[in-house]
Amino acid sequence: MKAILVMFDSLNRHWLEPYGGEKGVPTPHFRRLAAKSIRMETSYVCSMPCMPARRDLQTGRPGFLHRGWGPMEPFDDSFTRVLSDAGVHSHLVTDHYHYFEEGGQNYHTKFSTWEFIRGQEGDPWKPRLDAAFQVPATRNQRTPGRIRQDFANRSQAPDDASHWQTRTFDAGLEFLDHHHDTDNWFLQIETFDPHEPFFAPDSWRKRFSPDYEGPVDDWPDYGHLDENEGMRERLPQLRREYAALLSKCDDSLGRVLDHMDRHDLWKDTLLMVGTDHGFLLGEHDFAAKNQMPVWEELGRTPLFIWDPRVGCAGETRKSLVQTIDWGPTLLEFFGQALPGDMTGKALRPVLETDAPVREFGIFGWSHHFLNVTDGRYVYMKANDPTWPGRVWTYTLAPARMNKAVPGRELREAEAAPPFAFSKNVPLYRYPAGVLRLTDRWGDLLYDVADDPGQTNPLTDPDQVARLTEGALACMRQVEAPVEQYHRVGWRAPD
Repeated sequence: MKAILVMFDSLNRHWLEPYGGEKGVPTPHFRRLAAKSIRMETSYVCSMPCMPARRDLQTGRPGFLHRGWGPMEPFDDSFTRVLSDAGVHSHLVTDHYHYFEEGGQNYHTKFSTWEFIRGQEGDPWKPRLDAAFQVPATRNQRTPGRIRQDFANRSQAPDDASHWQTRTFDAGLEFLDHHHDTDNWFLQIETFDPHEPFFAPDSWRKRFSPDYEGPVDDWPDYGHLDENEGMRERLPQLRREYAALLSKCDDSLGRVLDHMDRHDLWKDTLLMVGTDHGFLLGEHDFAAKNQMPVWEELGRTPLFIWDPRVGCAGETRKSLVQTIDWGPTLLEFFGQALPGDMTGKALRPVLETDAPVREFGIFGWSHHFLNVTDGRYVYMKANDPTWPGRVWTYTLAPARMNKAVPGRELREAEAAPPFAFSKNVPLYRYPAGVLRLTDRWGDLLYDVADDPGQTNPLTDPDQVARLTEGALACMRQVEAPVEQYHRVGWRAPD
């Protein structure tokens, strides 16, 4: 048996033709993929954003109620490590540089082998210290040093062939060329694109901006359009830049499909294509992520699966699935038992008959809205603004994104009792604070079948009660800490 996961970052499903193609961008290879696979209609995120989503993928369980961004924990079960221990070679090819930061430790080491393509975004790769090196002007509020690093990296990618996404897929396809006639391997081809900055090769940019001369400001600000100077005016250009990068992603996907055809891999190779979360470019008057509710454009993701044992193609499944199901699905495909701490489900029943594997799913950012869905209704529970308590981060590896947690934040750290999923190993906990961004909206309830744009929040006590019970059941299943109940005004279980 063989399996391939193609993973993009920040891919808004509404831009893809199989999901409606609302933005008018041609995505012929995603159409081609939809004809060769099963399209999941009700696929949701779990933990957000980048590395929290990948921890969910690896461990098959939600992590956002215990911790935000950070490394794999020593007690975490990893589906790729289970595969490797069972004699299935797992190989990662990626240009997603967060894997190689302090807050991304021990993800890539769970693979048998890995290859890292340098250069995306602020990857600390190529130094340009000379005064003659000039960075194009940008309105983005990110640190100047990070943007300077980005443009220093870009100087190493003058054409399509040298672009990091191209090189990432080159390396993945090299693996397929060498191993298509061998057995027992899993390949993960993962690109940072179309995550911002929307740096596509000039040949792709000119397809959507015929007058493009370069360079352009392709770094969007995060947050409300009217709270970032000039963002509303910049949106048309930013959408063109996202479209150009998305089109390149579509082309890269086509290269994988070509190899599937060339080597007749459809007969014995599982193929999954998905993303960690979406991205906003003006929807709800917001841009990017992190600073707003997890609206459908962010939380409901594209997911395509071809399973040669099932043999269904060109079909749609409506059952609720989540990122935590990806690892269990791959383990089941290779005949491996799921570790007991995985709460995700293998999706073969969904693929075969659309048989549900869950009634409710919870998702969100650490300490932000606590979201629950049944696939039709989405209930976003805001933090209780009157709650005087604190929320904790539970970990044995205190780090965030590209640095360790500062010592001043760890002065109040204390020992914490173990959870069952920590294999009865005690943890440390330190105050994480509560994001008060939810105060801006309060609780939100949507019927996304009747209101897919989520423009009209509902008042329906019966649905709120039902969804609350569903969320509570999910929280009990994953051993949510008591303060996670209290912060949203719910009673913790005894």
